[in-house]
Amino acid sequence: MIRAGAVRIRNLNSAMANDNDVLADSLRLLKQNLQTLSGDFEQTKLLVGVPALTEEFSELQIAMSDPNLWNDKEQALEISAKYGRTKDKVDLITAIETLTDDVGVGLEILSDSPDQGVLNEVEEKIRELESLIGQLRTDSLLSGPYDLADAICEVHAGAGGTDAQDWAEMLMRMYIRWAEKRKFTVEIDEVTEGAQAGILSATFVVKGNNAYGLLANEKGVHRLVRMSPFDSAHRRHTSFAALSVIPMLENDLSVEINESELRTDTFRASGAGGQHINKTDSAVRITHLPTGIVVSCQNERSQLMNKTKAMALLKAKLAELKRQENEEHIKSIAGPNADVAWGSQIRSYVLAPYQQVKDLRTNFEVGDVNGVLNGELDKFLENYLVYRHQNHEDSL
Repeated sequence: MIRAGAVRIRNLNSAMANDNDVLADSLRLLKQNLQTLSGDFEQTKLLVGVPALTEEFSELQIAMSDPNLWNDKEQALEISAKYGRTKDKVDLITAIETLTDDVGVGLEILSDSPDQGVLNEVEEKIRELESLIGQLRTDSLLSGPYDLADAICEVHAGAGGTDAQDWAEMLMRMYIRWAEKRKFTVEIDEVTEGAQAGILSATFVVKGNNAYGLLANEKGVHRLVRMSPFDSAHRRHTSFAALSVIPMLENDLSVEINESELRTDTFRASGAGGQHINKTDSAVRITHLPTGIVVSCQNERSQLMNKTKAMALLKAKLAELKRQENEEHIKSIAGPNADVAWGSQIRSYVLAPYQQVKDLRTNFEVGDVNGVLNGELDKFLENYLVYRHQNHEDSL
């Protein structure tokens, strides 16, 4: 019995030693990761221009506290918007610095007393730190004239029948989840449902710092390969959906709309939306007769509110059309002209026979398809912005 007990004690001691070795290896790796991320952060701060940013923020704080600020409403709105964008960036830098300190404290605790629970917490903070630094680096690469604007997004199902309509809905959800992760606001203005599943099209507005600058890089055709849930034989199908993006410039005074050139139709809203939905003709569709541009809105609470929002969408589209006519270097900023089918996609999402999402412009790829479809898009955005910067391509 004594020998058996001694064997058990030796085995237990050996297991504890192995656990300590694993914790020690993990600790070394975490220290290396923190050192790498700290270097990335310092390089990113150089790109951002932190001293100039801090000075600008101080000046905007003074301007915001001026009691006469709102005497000039247009200027006040411009200053307020600029203050909000600058504060977001300053807050992001502060959050990174605070999180870096937290990780450092966690590593000190682990060095003195290895603990699996503390290790897991530090690993999670390291992942969050990497995400925040990537977000700051991505934002620093944006310099286009409309990058700061909110984004009007439209998703359209392409080739692939019911699968394509389902894919269009999945694509819309992906971008909404991405926006939510970035603490952006999303307003869904119009959804046309598919006959059996999914959607034929949808329009939604993403509001947040650099929303257009980020999402403009996603415009194009997206290809999905999977075992079709709509095929009784469960065969592999390929389907397509497209995203188009234009900047929301509500204060663009260059566009004048003649009411006589508009046709306004009202109809009953469809889909989820509470008790008011489907009981009154509150949804509004506006057609601009000279250009054929059609906009619609159905998710506001009244016909007047829907019309106001639809007019804002129309104004943004007309402003975009005007820019395309006057600026040859802007290419189809509202979305792809190519067919939403083979040969025109910017990214492939493969669920079968293997798992992979690949951007066909940069060749960047990841194997976590579910993560991407749940809004983990920042790595794709960052890689494309770096690619565009290195190739001296104009901002969209």
